[in-house]
Amino acid sequence: MPTIRANGLEIGYDDAGTGPTLLLLHGAATLGARTYDALLPRLTPSFRVVMPDARGHGRTRWNVADGFEAGWLVDDALAFVDALGVTGFHLGGYSMGGMTALELATRIPTRLLSLVLISIVPDRQPRASVAARLLDPDRVARDEPAWMGDMVRTHDPVQGEGAWRDLLRAIADDVMTQPLLTAADLHGVVQAHALSRAVHDGRLLVAPGAGHDVVHQRADVVGAGLAAFYRSTMPVAHDRAGALTEVPR
Repeated sequence: MPTIRANGLEIGYDDAGTGPTLLLLHGAATLGARTYDALLPRLTPSFRVVMPDARGHGRTRWNVADGFEAGWLVDDALAFVDALGVTGFHLGGYSMGGMTALELATRIPTRLLSLVLISIVPDRQPRASVAARLLDPDRVARDEPAWMGDMVRTHDPVQGEGAWRDLLRAIADDVMTQPLLTAADLHGVVQAHALSRAVHDGRLLVAPGAGHDVVHQRADVVGAGLAAFYRSTMPVAHDRAGALTEVPR
């Protein structure tokens, strides 16, 4: 798998498909290929899909004892696309990756061709309380040994033995303390339905019968919704991409 030097890290990433670049950011304690595996067959025929491993995850070595902050993930994502030489790109994120994508969008809105956010809201709660409960490594070891085994295989070979435990704690701690986007950043929007109205040509997709892991629980609905969204916004994205080639970043 390829790696690229960006923001002082050797970032491991997956790169598949052809077309305009679609940067997909994964959820906590997993990787892009697992977050989006159910959607990739719909996406790779139309996009070059790049999925970097966040710091401390998978192939991107980082000792979380040296810190783990949401803002650093945004810095990493921006440095990553710059290192790839990409100016304008489509952006998507799920859960932790959705929060990273949302903040990245507030930093460089003119470089985005589209933005998709999955299973995320910008409020601290209920994110913090849910993260504290679900990302407790002792609970995971006791109640979800299959998930524990998956994290051991995914993170420990590069990050070190037992790194998955430290990673879970670091993510949960950061959710409790990370700076929130301001009302000005979000134009006073704090809920998904309002966010979809506040952004340019925004849409909202609600998948009946799904929980947080909507990508896997209702891959049919999410996949069809994404396909329709990208088809309908293609003319705007094409125009934006053309404008980006005419002016400096």
